[in-house]
Amino acid sequence: MGNLVWKLLATGAALGASVVARKLTDGTWKFVSGGDSPANPEDPDIDVKEAIAFAVLSGAIVGLSRMLANRQATKLYQKSTGHLPKALADAKSAAEAEAAR
Repeated sequence: MGNLVWKLLATGAALGASVVARKLTDGTWKFVSGGDSPANPEDPDIDVKEAIAFAVLSGAIVGLSRMLANRQATKLYQKSTGHLPKALADAKSAAEAEAAR
């Protein structure tokens, strides 16, 4: 049951993060460039510098949004169950064992 709850919570966090990331990316791009974000940065008609800048910006925002959303989901899960989700607990144990070598 706990694994299912974690999967639902993590999925919800990822979906929420993607919505926030899209809005934040569009707003930041408009603020920085003064224009709308490129509809398709892969389009050869878009200037390559603009496409690269947009890819860097959107990648950073998406990565940060997902990380922050997952951290909050993990905190909520841990607070309500008293322990980390199994996958995270296993990864943490493995990292600690590796560091102890």
